[in-house]
Amino acid sequence: MPLKQALASAIEKLTADRVPSPRMNAELLLMFVLSCDRAYLFAHPERKLTADEQSHYDAALVERSRGVPAQYITGHQEFWGMDLIVSPAVLIPRPETEHVVETALELVSKQELEVRVPKSEIRFADIGTGSGCIALALAKELPEAEIHATDISPAALEIARANAARHQLDRRVQFHQGDLLSDLNGRFDLIVSNPPYVGESEEDQVQLEVRKFEPRQAVFAGATGTEVIARLIPQAHSALRPGGWLIFEISGTIADRVLPLLEGWDEVNLIRDLQSIPRVVQARKSP
Repeated sequence: MPLKQALASAIEKLTADRVPSPRMNAELLLMFVLSCDRAYLFAHPERKLTADEQSHYDAALVERSRGVPAQYITGHQEFWGMDLIVSPAVLIPRPETEHVVETALELVSKQELEVRVPKSEIRFADIGTGSGCIALALAKELPEAEIHATDISPAALEIARANAARHQLDRRVQFHQGDLLSDLNGRFDLIVSNPPYVGESEEDQVQLEVRKFEPRQAVFAGATGTEVIARLIPQAHSALRPGGWLIFEISGTIADRVLPLLEGWDEVNLIRDLQSIPRVVQARKSP
C-alpha cells in the first residue's frame, strides 16, 4: 500500500476509534515504523510499504486505538530538547514540567547574583525522577552542578540511567533508589520534584490513557492528591541548606491545599503556566 493511502486509512481508523488528534498520531506512528521524518512522508506519497512495514504499522495503530499512549508505542518523548526513552515504567514527560526546570534555572541565576553559592558548588536533588527528564535537563544546563536523582521504582531508574547514558550525562547525575529523600545524604541548595499529585477522588476526571497505562504510583498520590507532597515538604526542609529552595509541580485543583503546608517557609510563590493554571510552587528555607 502506498504511503499516502496507508496514512489516509490510518487517519480514518483512528478517527472512527475516537483517538485524539488522529492525523498527528497516524503520522507519528508511520514515521516510527519507517524511521523517517514528516518531510519524507509527504515527499514520497507513492512509496509502497513492505509487508513487514504494513504489519508493524497496523499493530501500532491497534495499540493506539485501545488507548496506549503513542510515546509508549514508539518508546520516545522529547523534553527540553532531548529525545528521551520512555516505557510504561515511567510517567511520560510533559511540556508543563519544563516550568520546573525554568524555575530552577531562574533561581540559580539569581543566587549567583547574590554570590550565595557558586555554580560549581550547587547541589540539586530531583525527587521521583521517573525518566530522569528534570535531572537531565538541569545537568545539560548546569555542567558544574552536582545532581542527585531518586525514585522508589527500580524499573524507572533503569530508564533514567539509560537516558543519562544516551545523552552522555551518566557521569553528571547520581541515581538513588528510595522513597522520596530517604536515600540521600548531605545538604542541598535546590530540591526539585514532579511528585504524584492527583487524588483518587479525581480519577474519573483523568484521561483514560493516563489512568489505564501510565504508572499509577507516579500519577495518584492518595485520596486527596496532597499526600506525597505533605511528606516531601518536611523532608525537603531538613535536607536543604539555609536559604535553599524547594520547587515542585502541582495541579490547579490542589493549589489551595498545598500552600498551607508550606507555613514557616519564606518567599512561597505559585507559578502559573501559559494557560494561567497553577503549575509550580517554589518556597525558600529561611537563611
